Amino acid sequence: AWSVQENDITYRLFVILRPPRGHSFSVELDTTGQLPARPSRVHVVLECICLSRKLLGDSFCFLHHSDEKLPRDQSSSFLRTLCTQSYLDWEKVTHWVQQLVRSAWLLLPESHHCQLTVLPSSLSCKFQLTGTSQMNICTEILFAVK
Repeated sequence: AWSVQENDITYRLFVILRPPRGHSFSVELDTTGQLPARPSRVHVVLECICLSRKLLGDSFCFLHHSDEKLPRDQSSSFLRTLCTQSYLDWEKVTHWVQQLVRSAWLLLPESHHCQLTVLPSSLSCKFQLTGTSQMNICTEILFAVK
């Protein structure tokens, strides 16, 4: 979605997060047993991939191997980076995406004549671009799980 108001353009992007191989997401139901409007508690479940490991030979099963036996670059770092206990931590996800966008922005030619500002938000990522024309472009990235 997007909107325009005088010198401001706002974009809202919905990004569907998918779990890495060997993991799945499980959204906790609210007190009435229904899916909440905004998933506040997303449980990250480890899944057995032993069978596909035998077929493909290139993956470790996070469920059946201890962290000491797993290579450091495997997606088990997903749990350490973006989760608190066994739940997806929206603030960690937001911070990780903000860092990723900041790093990528510096590599773009536009970064020389536009300023990227990260706006405060804990459950979404908000960025503002300001160029020499004084046109403000705001982008908000909202996350969901599948």
